[in-house]
Amino acid sequence: MANSRTSGFFLTMLFAGLCAAQMQCRAAEKPNVLFIAVDDLNDWTGCLGGHPQARTPNIDRLAASGVLFTNAHCAAPACNPSRTAIMTGISPHRSGLYENGQKMREVLPDAELLPRYFSRHGYWSAGSGKLLHYFIDAASWDEYFPAKETENPFPRTLYPDKRPVSLPRGGPWQYVETDWGGLDVTDEEFGGDWFVSQWVGEQLRREHEKPFFLACGIYRPHEPWFVPQKYFDQYPLDVIQVPPGYREDDLDDLPPAGKRRGPNRYFAHIQQHAQWKQAIQGYLASIAFADAMVGRVMEALEQGPNRDNTIVVLWSDHGWHLGEKQHWQKFTAWRVCTRVPLIVRVPPGTPGLEAGTTAGSVSDRPTNLLSLYPTLTELVGLPRKEDNDGPSLVPLLRDAKADWPHVSLTHLGEPGSYGLSADRWRLIHYANGDEELYDVASDRYEWTNLATRPEHVGRLASLRKQAPTEFAPLVAPKDESLPQLKWHVLKDEPAPASKPDGSPFDVVFINRSPATIRLHWMDQTGHPRLYGGIAPRDRKRQQTRPGAVWLITDENDQPLGYFEIGDRAAQAVVPN
Repeated sequence: MANSRTSGFFLTMLFAGLCAAQMQCRAAEKPNVLFIAVDDLNDWTGCLGGHPQARTPNIDRLAASGVLFTNAHCAAPACNPSRTAIMTGISPHRSGLYENGQKMREVLPDAELLPRYFSRHGYWSAGSGKLLHYFIDAASWDEYFPAKETENPFPRTLYPDKRPVSLPRGGPWQYVETDWGGLDVTDEEFGGDWFVSQWVGEQLRREHEKPFFLACGIYRPHEPWFVPQKYFDQYPLDVIQVPPGYREDDLDDLPPAGKRRGPNRYFAHIQQHAQWKQAIQGYLASIAFADAMVGRVMEALEQGPNRDNTIVVLWSDHGWHLGEKQHWQKFTAWRVCTRVPLIVRVPPGTPGLEAGTTAGSVSDRPTNLLSLYPTLTELVGLPRKEDNDGPSLVPLLRDAKADWPHVSLTHLGEPGSYGLSADRWRLIHYANGDEELYDVASDRYEWTNLATRPEHVGRLASLRKQAPTEFAPLVAPKDESLPQLKWHVLKDEPAPASKPDGSPFDVVFINRSPATIRLHWMDQTGHPRLYGGIAPRDRKRQQTRPGAVWLITDENDQPLGYFEIGDRAAQAVVPN
């Protein structure tokens, strides 16, 4: 009997010891991170209420399970600077990376990206889809789909054979992907984001030897807005509503810099071809498709072994205009372009937030995507990276209404131009000194510019004090990093006439031939005008415009070939 009691005692103690050891083991485990990016998504989600017809049940469900930030903003209103700021934790005004045309590794050759930092601290870092601006940065990842060595983050995607489908090109100034339409295919046949969600889902459904940092880049609703027809069917064209923030006279009270930033040719072109509602339908359909892909990823997490130990973050790199301020696309400091969805869900037992997040929490504090790097390192218990610029969001994850002394900065393409978001007020400051001021508590769509009213002089001064006073200069891309124009060889036919149409920019002409060449601009009547010579192995930077044609001749003015200028800065290489 005594032996039996003794054995029972030892068994009890052994069981208790095993339980304690198991709990210590679990406590020592680092939580996983699921990092979901949705490209070009403004506040047209159910949880943010940006458009009454937007349907995003999966994003809304995620928001209801964690903390939704309703006053979150991007670090820059363009893909490259925004994503670079997120993945490096370095603000554009410190890095000098402000525009899409710059190259991250030319500006920040030694920056340690978020996945690499996690990998160096014991994580398996993997990703799929678009996380950076059209490249992968292979050295920063342990694994990627498509293969990281390709530096192409996009899996096969089905597009129409003949383009454009809906919007005729207005000229060389127009981005070729500004087009939309429904496709008679399944999600799997369409591919693209479906393959991304499939690969990410496979990683979530299996157990891992290490904790993981798993990034999922959903490309829609980035242009072109082609998705399966069933998503277009959710939004019948005859009931499509224009953006609630649109006003035809919304430019009247803007300063000159704002009026230049607002109207662009895209919106006028779309209206001219009676395609505004069709475009809105395409954007809504693309959002619905993106939401379905988020749903696939979240379902894989919920059904897999990593459900209870994974932090989930969902964000978009910047917003998008669909006619507000007479503008189309991005690149502005208005709220429709800077404000983004941001959702964070943290499970209990996370080192930096033991209780986890409270489901259904909503924070209206001014926050920025620049804070994601320091937030995640604090949550999982990694050392803070010293060059991170943003404040950690952990205090707001703990208490969504906590005191928050910070503002949120969004930097435009030229140093010194920015949008500043506070709790209630928004200041837009342009490098030339022009300003706009909005009270978003009473003016959600920023229709009334208060900057010139004398009663707000003190408020303007107070907001300016919270902005940087020094801005790193913009680091121009190296010539060889620019996209390369097609070289058209001439035989008997003449070079075509120029049809210049759009804003000027520089093109670099590079002579790789062993002889001196001569550079001519073809005028609108088809006559060449000499702009000088280029010695062998030399180059010349020349300002030009979309639609211009530049003829290359030998020293005797015998035509060799020509270049047609597209919609952006480029290199024009004369071959050997």
